[in-house]
Amino acid sequence: MFRVLLAESEPAHSQTLERLLIEQGLRVSQAANMSEALAEVVANPPDLVIVAAALPPEGGLELLKRLKQDDPRLPVIVTAAGGATAETIEATKLGAFDYMTHPLVPADFAKLVHQALDAGRFMRSPVQMNQGQEITAGDALLGHSRPMQELYKAIGRAAGTGATVLIQGESGTGKELVARALFQHSARADKPFVVVNCVAIPETLLESELFGYEKGAFTGAASRRIGKIEQADGGTVFLDEIGDMPLAIQAKMLRLLAERSVERIGGRQPIPVDVRIIAATNRDLVQAVKEERFREDLYYRLNVVAISLPPLRERREDVPLLADYFLAKVTHQLGVRNPGITPEAYELLGAHSWPGNVRELANAMEKCLIFGRGHPVDAEEVSTLVLEPGEGPGGSLSPEMDQAIRAWCRQGIAAGRSRLLNALLNRVEEIIVSEALETTGGNRSRAARLLGVSRPSLLARLKKYSLS
Repeated sequence: MFRVLLAESEPAHSQTLERLLIEQGLRVSQAANMSEALAEVVANPPDLVIVAAALPPEGGLELLKRLKQDDPRLPVIVTAAGGATAETIEATKLGAFDYMTHPLVPADFAKLVHQALDAGRFMRSPVQMNQGQEITAGDALLGHSRPMQELYKAIGRAAGTGATVLIQGESGTGKELVARALFQHSARADKPFVVVNCVAIPETLLESELFGYEKGAFTGAASRRIGKIEQADGGTVFLDEIGDMPLAIQAKMLRLLAERSVERIGGRQPIPVDVRIIAATNRDLVQAVKEERFREDLYYRLNVVAISLPPLRERREDVPLLADYFLAKVTHQLGVRNPGITPEAYELLGAHSWPGNVRELANAMEKCLIFGRGHPVDAEEVSTLVLEPGEGPGGSLSPEMDQAIRAWCRQGIAAGRSRLLNALLNRVEEIIVSEALETTGGNRSRAARLLGVSRPSLLARLKKYSLS
C-alpha cells in the first residue's frame, strides 16, 4: 500500500484531503508544520508528499526545497488556497510534480495523485536485467537469448553518454523498462524523470503540457503554467509513443533538441533547459517520414542512439524463463502457492506467436493462475486460455466436437443444397452468437468478450441474423 504524507495546517483542508486519499486506498500520515513533516519523512518514508503552500512556519516551498535536496525523485504535490499564485508557479520550478488549488475536484485530485505515485514508482523501482526467478520490488528485463544479450550491451553503452536515445519495438516488448534502465544507470539518476505519453494526452493539450503557457495566451489561461520539459530541467524526459506526436509539436521538439531551449505558448523569449530526451515508439518512423507523417529532421535528431527491442517470437527460447518469472510474480502478489508449469504447457507457450509480446505473456500467466484452481498450469489450460483457435496440436476442438461437425456437414452435402458453404457458415455463426447471448443473459458486451470480437462486430451479426 502506498504511503502519502499530508503536510497541511488548515484543519478543514486536512480533513478533506485525508478522506479523499483514504478513499483511494492509500495510507495517510499527517504533519502540521515543517519540522513535523521532515521528521515523518525520516521515520516513515512516503511515496508521495502533499504540501500546502502556506505551511508554517516558513511556507510549503521551503519544505519542497528541502525534500528535493534530500531526494529529487520523491514526487511532491503543492496545494494552495484560492486562485493560482506566484508561490505555486515557483513550486513547479523547484520540482513539484504539480499543484492544485482549493476547492479541489475529487476526480481530478485522485487522477493527479495516482499519476504522481506512478511517476515516483517509475523513477525509484530498480530495473533488474537478466535476473532469474527471484522476486524483487522492481521489474525485470529477462532473457538469455542472443537478442537480449545485445540489448543489455546497448543499454550499458548508451546509459552513461547523455545522448538522445530512440527506443523502437512492438507494443508489449518492454520499451518502458528500457527507458527506466537508461535513466537509472545515467549520471542524471538523482534528477527528475518526467514521463509524457504522446497518445494519452489530447492533441489540443499536448503542446501546453510539454511547453507550458503564459498568462493570457488563450482563453482560460488565467496564469502562467510551467511545462513538463521545464519541470525536468537538469533531468530526463521520456516521450512515449512519439511516433504519434502531431507535426506542429514536432517542430517545437526539433527546436528543443537543436537549441536546448523551449518557448511557452504565448511567450516571446526562449527559455534554456538542460534535459536528456529518451523517446519510444512502436511505429515505423522511416515509413512515417516517407509518408510525411513524421519530420525527417526530427527523426535524425532523435536517432542519435537507436535501441531496437526484439519481439517475443524472435526469442522463443526466453519464453519458459519469462513464464516462470511472471507466474512467480503473480503468486507472490496474491499470496498464494506457485503451482508451476508442466512440460507440455511450456511446449505450447513456446509455439505461440505472442502478438502482444511480453505483456501478453504476463497477462496469460495471471489468467492461468486465476482459472487453474491451484494445480500446475497444463497444456489444456494454455490451449483454452492462451492459444487462438487452431493453434497447437490438433487445434482447439475436441475429437467429439470435430466428429459432430463433420457429420452435420456430410448431411448437408448429401442433401445436395446449393451454395452449401455459405449456408453452413452462416448457420454456425448464427448459432454461436445466439448461444453466447443465451449464456450471458443477453449482455452484449460480455457476449462480445466471450466470442473474442468487438462490440460493433457483434451488433452487426445481431442485425444480420435478426437476433434480439
